[in-house]
Amino acid sequence: MNNQALGIIEVRGLAAAVAAADTAAKTAAVTILGYEPTKGSGLVVLKISGEVSAVTAAIEAAREQAASVSTVFASRIIARAHEELARHVS
Repeated sequence: MNNQALGIIEVRGLAAAVAAADTAAKTAAVTILGYEPTKGSGLVVLKISGEVSAVTAAIEAAREQAASVSTVFASRIIARAHEELARHVS
């Protein structure tokens, strides 16, 4: 993730995560790193990367879209994520 931002959004349900990923990809030049379902409770974490401004715009749009489908629990943008973190996220 060479000096790229990392964006994560946690939602309830795969449908909300897919809608969020689609919106994020259409909003800005970001890379969808994937999604990760949690054990139990039906939560799904979507992970994206790209330039800070692109990730910020994509996460904001994804939050709005996911909220129209289900519940958004959290989101975070980490500018210039450390390489050690990148190994565990992608």
